[in-house]
Amino acid sequence: MVVATEKSNGRSIPASNISPNTIIELEKGDPVVFEKYWRKRGEECSIVIRGWEMMSYVGDEKNNVCWYMLPEVERSIRRLHHVVGNAVTHDRYIVVGTGATQLFQASVFALSPSHPSKPINVLAAAPFYSEYQDEISILRSGLYQWGGDAASYQKNEPYIEVITSPNNPDGIIRGPVVKSEAKGKLIHDLAYYWPHYTPITHQADHDLMLFTFSKCTGHAGSRFGWALVKDIEVAKKMTRYVQLSSIGVSKETQTRVVKIIGVVCDGYQNFGSMESELFFEYSKRLLRERWQKLWAVIDESKVFSVAKYSKAVCNFTNESSEPSPGFIWLKCEEGIEDCESYLLEKLKVRARGGKRFGVDSKYARISMIGTDDDFNEFLKRVSNAKKE
Repeated sequence: MVVATEKSNGRSIPASNISPNTIIELEKGDPVVFEKYWRKRGEECSIVIRGWEMMSYVGDEKNNVCWYMLPEVERSIRRLHHVVGNAVTHDRYIVVGTGATQLFQASVFALSPSHPSKPINVLAAAPFYSEYQDEISILRSGLYQWGGDAASYQKNEPYIEVITSPNNPDGIIRGPVVKSEAKGKLIHDLAYYWPHYTPITHQADHDLMLFTFSKCTGHAGSRFGWALVKDIEVAKKMTRYVQLSSIGVSKETQTRVVKIIGVVCDGYQNFGSMESELFFEYSKRLLRERWQKLWAVIDESKVFSVAKYSKAVCNFTNESSEPSPGFIWLKCEEGIEDCESYLLEKLKVRARGGKRFGVDSKYARISMIGTDDDFNEFLKRVSNAKKE
């Protein structure tokens, strides 16, 4: 197949079907980049649900923690982590929710004191995920409140620290940073700890770990996430939160999750009989190619810069490679104070500005997991950007 290209600032960039006057929406992390892979798999991923099936709220009467979870979902999640090797599931309770967003709120609820004299502070090191603050503040809870940048927290008071690793927006592997003498509790948000985004260097082994179907396989519309939890009482409190906010998770969604995870895992466990490319290899190759194209443009830019990543050996692929994050953490060079505004006004690219992430407005986050047309048009506009 011949791919049309066009010259941009002397560089060949695949042509897009987007008008130069159209605003490119790259603010959200909508993972439609993986759609082509699942189209190739065709009917292999289809499910049939009859009208009389899955009518009960209850998923598993024998599960004394997450009672609305189908037993095959639990088996599938454990199987997936066993295949990838990115997290410990032994002696862990699994709680599922309507996306990692709901589970994040359930985690904060479960880790907060039941009858505090004042709300416990929830912290994350800047740049932190832009929605954490709003997710904490929207309910105006008397149990917890947003406490800001974890790196600057100095109060001698209990806290909850959220560690996002790889970090959203900058893709960096992280650990706890709070230095307070007070006792803190930790939430590890591992939404992007999958081999297409970053080398899997170890099995994550923490008290409370969050994962999402959206960023693992790209099925964001299914709205499904899961938590691996060491303490049964914390797991029960998380389940209670999900019960009160949505009375569980759609069984139609759970059934789709089982099918998709099964297709992914079968590919690796029946490797010799596979005719098509395996999911994580396909996705890693695709993201790596996008990053290589981006570096070629950024290296010649006098307007933008992006920090480079170090290589690491991935235990899943047995290769040494750089991360290929789902977002670009773009910095505008000297003379441009507001990167988000510059991108929108000059390049007609909608991004998410640095202040939303608790840092300087010189930064902006841009999605790397959108359509080919959006990405190629973005490259062309960045390549043509002039320093003013």
